[in-house]
Formats: sequence, structure tokens, C-alpha cells
Amino acid sequence: MNPFEQNGQQLVWRNRGETLTLTPWGQDSLRVCAALMREPEDTRWALMDPQPAGDVEIVLGQERASIRCGRLTAVVELDGWQKHARLRFLNQRGETLLSETAVANALALSSRRYEPHLGGDYAIVQTFEGQPGERIWGMGQYQEERVDWKGCTLELAHRNSQASVPFAVSSLGYGFLWHNPAIGEVTFGENRTTWRADSSRQLDYWITCGDTPREISLHYAAATGFAPLMPEYGLGFWQCKLRYWNQEQLLSVAREYKRRGLPIDVIVCDFFHWPRMGDYRFDPEFFPDPQGMARELREMGIELMVSVWPQVALTSENYPEMLQQGLLVRAEYGEQIGMRFVEDSMFFDATNPRARRYVWDKCKQNYFDKGVRLFWLDEAEPEYGTYDFKAYRYFLGSNQQVGNVYPQRYARGFYEGLSASGVERPLCLLRCAWAGSQRYGALVWSGDVMSTWEDFRKQVCAGLSMGFAGIPWWTTDIGGFHGGNPDDPDFRELLVRWFQWACYCPVMRLHGDRRPAQPVLRADGTPCLNSGADNEVWSFGEEAYPILVKYMRRREALRPYVRGLMLQAHETGAPLLRAMFYAFPGEAALDGLKDQYMFGEEYLVAPVLTPGARSRDVVLPGGWRWENVDTGEILEGGQTVRVPAPLDVIPVLRRR
Repeated sequence: MNPFEQNGQQLVWRNRGETLTLTPWGQDSLRVCAALMREPEDTRWALMDPQPAGDVEIVLGQERASIRCGRLTAVVELDGWQKHARLRFLNQRGETLLSETAVANALALSSRRYEPHLGGDYAIVQTFEGQPGERIWGMGQYQEERVDWKGCTLELAHRNSQASVPFAVSSLGYGFLWHNPAIGEVTFGENRTTWRADSSRQLDYWITCGDTPREISLHYAAATGFAPLMPEYGLGFWQCKLRYWNQEQLLSVAREYKRRGLPIDVIVCDFFHWPRMGDYRFDPEFFPDPQGMARELREMGIELMVSVWPQVALTSENYPEMLQQGLLVRAEYGEQIGMRFVEDSMFFDATNPRARRYVWDKCKQNYFDKGVRLFWLDEAEPEYGTYDFKAYRYFLGSNQQVGNVYPQRYARGFYEGLSASGVERPLCLLRCAWAGSQRYGALVWSGDVMSTWEDFRKQVCAGLSMGFAGIPWWTTDIGGFHGGNPDDPDFRELLVRWFQWACYCPVMRLHGDRRPAQPVLRADGTPCLNSGADNEVWSFGEEAYPILVKYMRRREALRPYVRGLMLQAHETGAPLLRAMFYAFPGEAALDGLKDQYMFGEEYLVAPVLTPGARSRDVVLPGGWRWENVDTGEILEGGQTVRVPAPLDVIPVLRRR
């Protein structure tokens, strides 16, 4: 009997209880699923309905079969005495892009392993051969000072400042999505690549090919969704701090920006403006007229963004109903507590459509209907106090099996609510993302990082990796989140350099918990959560202020250019932050660069990433002339140059 069969445009293989399917899923792309003792399921964790695949060809044999979708071919060959199906993926030139590991004769290895959880599902392991010289980009946001993941092991799980987006782009010309939201791990080893899901029902991944990273980005966005168009107020400067704790304080800052004639698009009301976590409303003692506050800000041309947390305190007015209705994440054992910050709380279950509607309805009533159009969806990982992933269960399954989809569904709830309420270009700021988050208007920021030069360098790498991973809307806390005294000269230098770099990021947003903390009391003397020190552009001394204003105004001048980049992201999936390899894939000298990048097509940006530096080396791609935007000097490409970088200048060169 032939183990291969054709089901429409799908290639199917069966043996010893395993069913393997290869399905065309867009141009030059295939989806691979495999399951034991049942048919694979079409679960849409991140993938959307497939776009037309174009030219598809299936060839069946007794020991070998193949399926070609455009320029991508998968060959399935029987391997070993048990006739294990081994996959190889080839491009249009017949070159191997990716190949499963072999059975290896007496070793009796398996490239697809299903390790049973007795009475339940499986830990699933998929192994591919390592390929010499390959480089791997993407994978989301990890707090490491690197952009090439070859030789690395990465946790497939979310944490504060870590966003696991399991889409990898290879220098060999393929893109690979691990379409599985389970907690797990991947190792891009020299001898093999190993993907692991700790608990799952089936194997599921998507693979595409392209001659350039741009083609791969387009295929991936077509498969998982394009980012919407960025609203106009997303293009300028955003003001934020931990935290404006009352209405008059927030308004006075906005008025001062306007008095100084400084361009500002958004001001943010951070967390604990509520009576209790999970009340989803302003505390009337500190914010007596939120509708009037939003109206005054809009009259100044400023949008108000409000922080929303997924935590619901046990003392919240909504906790009893949400518990009774099953709208909260459930502890598998022990106390019904997910985090202890200020007070005990549990997260609402963003994987539950009813819970998403409940939270949006509360936010619509108490925020949107009072004039708020922008939401900051903080704690989106979510941030469990101990990150004990086995300890919690969602509507869609155990955290261990589906937990990584949480931030995507969190964004989805507000995207759908805002869209239904008439907002044409929904945008929400989140601290985490997964594959597909981009289609729900998710602007991801890099989390609560430290105010250090080391963390600054890591954020540059994180932004480039997120771009490769298909998340074009990305930002960071200018100056870092934790620490930083505005009166400290060393911190002022760091903040200036971070601010300059943020001018050339998708969104330019000033935020941080500055030192020393400022106590906050209620009228009756009861203490509340502290506020941080001042964090406005005039807070960092006379030398820094004109530099910060210079880059605020430069960002405003760049508005038409940034608008065009956002349109490209919407139409093609291209990131705004483009690693040098992404922009110039033919130049080997640019492959490993992690401290300079292209901001769209025109601007080569080389941030100053070390204290005291007043110049730095920049590698100029060949075949172009490059104009220093501050001096007007024209430089020939194909060389490394030393570029001056006084404190008021970030080296930026425009392609000519």
C-alpha cells in the first residue's frame, strides 16, 4: 500500500498512527501538521485563511513524494526500516533550505518525537539538520546584545521585557513560523535545530521561501496579517512617566508643552489611576472629571492614552462577578492568585471571548465614552509573580499548552472593541506580542528595562529582531524604565543618546520610573502607590533640553517620511527598523552588524551606545553615496568611516 495520498492540493502521509499533512498556504509557502492517532486540526493560532498559492504540483511515489508550491518544494522520503517520513525543503534552484534529521541507521533517531504525558497530550520535539554558515534572525524580543541567534537557545515563553514571537528568518532564504503557542524552547545549534513544545496536541509549522528578506516579510504578513495603518497621532512625540497621579498634574504638563511651543501628540495616564486593580475606571478623588480632561487635551491637539492592566484584585468591584462567570485565569491548584503587587490579584482570561467582551465593555463605559481613544495594555505577558507556567489554566487550555497566545488575544479584544466603536485605525500599546499580534494594532514596547548603557544596546538589538519577526510597530522607554535620576549627569548623557535614537524608531515615547520616588497620599492620609521624579524634556538640565527639543522637532519634520514607512508596513509587512542584512542582503560585511540599521529606505542610523563617545565607526553599504544629515558631507559607500558624534548629534546618513 502506498503511504502517500493526495487530498485536493494537500499531500498526506500515514504510517504507524502518525498522519502528516503538507498544505499550500500562500505564495511559495507550506503549512506542515502532524498528529498521532487522529487527524491534524486546523487551529488558527496565528495563521489566517491562506492566500491563493498559485502553481501547485504534487508527485506521488511508493518511497518518495513531493509537493511544490510556487518556488518552494517539499520532498518526503521514507527513511529507516520503520519507513519514517523525512522532509526536505528546496528552493526553485534545487538548493536545500531546511532538512529534517535522519533516522541514522542503528541510532534509530526520529525527527518528529511525541513524548506522551500519560493520560493527556504530548511534549513535541522537531529536529532539523544544522547548516554551516547559516544565520538566524527574528524570534521576537530577547534581552540579549545580539541579532543572530545561530548557536543560541531561546525560551519560547513571555516575560516582562521578553516577547517570544517564534518566526525565524534564515540567511539561506527561508522563513519559519513555529505555529504553536505552547511554552517550550528552541536551539539553533551548529549540528541541529531543535524546536520543543512542552505540551501540545500536534506538530504545526509554516515555512516560506524568498530571494530577499523583503519577500519573506511579505509572505509572512500575508499569512498572519498586516499591521493596520498607523493613526496620525502615532507619528509624533509621546510624553509619559510613572506616574501622573492626578488630573491637574497631567493637564499642567500638557499645558507646559504647549506653552513652550513643543510638538506633542500623546500624553499617557499610567497605572493605579483606578480605585482597585480591575475596576477599569478612574479614581474620582484624583480624576474628578476625566471627560473634561480628555476634551481639554484634544483641544490642545493631544490624545490621552490610559493604562489598563489585566489584573483583577480580589478586592475589585468586578472580581466576584468575573470569578462567578469564569472570566478569570484559573489556578490549577492552591490559591487563586497570579501576582502580588500592591495587592493580590488574578488575571482576566484574554483567551476567552466572553472575558474580552466584558473587559472592553467596562473600558468603553468608563474610558472610551469619556473621550479616551488610546489604551496601554500593560502586563500583557501576563506577568505571573513566579512565571510558574504549569500552574494556570485558560479558556483555551493549560497555560503550558496555549499560554503564548495571551498577548495576541489581549490585543484582539481591544482592537475589535475599538473597531466596533467606530475607531478607524485602532492602536494599543502592549508590553508583549506573539505571532499575529501585528494585525490587531499592537504597538509593542520593550518592557521594564534598566536605565543602563548595556540595556540601551540590548534595545537596539530587540527592535531589529522584532522587525524581522513581523512586528513593525515597536518602541521603548526612552532612558530605560527602572532608575535614572534626572539630576545625575551620567544619566542625562544616557537619556540624551536614547532620545536621539528614539527619533528614528517607529514611535518616539518618553517614559520611566525616575528617582527619587515621590510619595502620594489620599486626602485622609492613606498612602497610595508612589509617583516617580519628573520626566519631561525640561527635567534633565540646561545642556540636555535644547538637544531634546532639536530631536522633537526633527521627528516632527520626519512625519511625512514616517507616515510613508507605516504605509509600507501596512501594505508589504516591511519593518521600519531594518537590520543591515535586511536592507542589503547581498553584502556579507553587513550581516553581523547590530549597532547600526536602516530606518526605512533612506536613513542609516548609528546610535551612540557607549558613555563619553563623541564619534563612532559606521559601515557604509557599497553602490551608494551617503550624506551626513547634520554636516552635509557626502561619503562614498563601500567603506568604514569615522563619523563625529558630539553630544547633540546622532550619526545619521541619508542614502543618495
